[in-house]
Amino acid sequence: MGGIAKKHQACLIAVGGTANHVHLLISESKNVALSDLLEGLKKSSSTWSKTQGVAFAKFHWQDGYAAFSIGASQVAAVKDYLARQKEHHLKKSFQEELIEFLNKYGVQYNEQYMWG
Repeated sequence: MGGIAKKHQACLIAVGGTANHVHLLISESKNVALSDLLEGLKKSSSTWSKTQGVAFAKFHWQDGYAAFSIGASQVAAVKDYLARQKEHHLKKSFQEELIEFLNKYGVQYNEQYMWG
């Protein structure tokens, strides 16, 4: 994913996730739209995953994504959070955490479209 990000003029700083989701901490390019970056990341990584054996032949990402910005002072905390994803999600599912986060920051959403 780091190589894919680089092709979109972005820098992958950290990755974390579990079997059902991934978090990426990326320094985004000012010249490439976020939607183009994520389309490239999802398309290229999905194509690569399908070459990794029969178990991954039907791999695909969900249609959507969530993206949030942080300040430079938050990078260390986010890197720490990403490093502890498996432990963290033993207490709270990804879905529960995302809904809680969206509610905390007043982001409007329709859950009907979130988990397709």
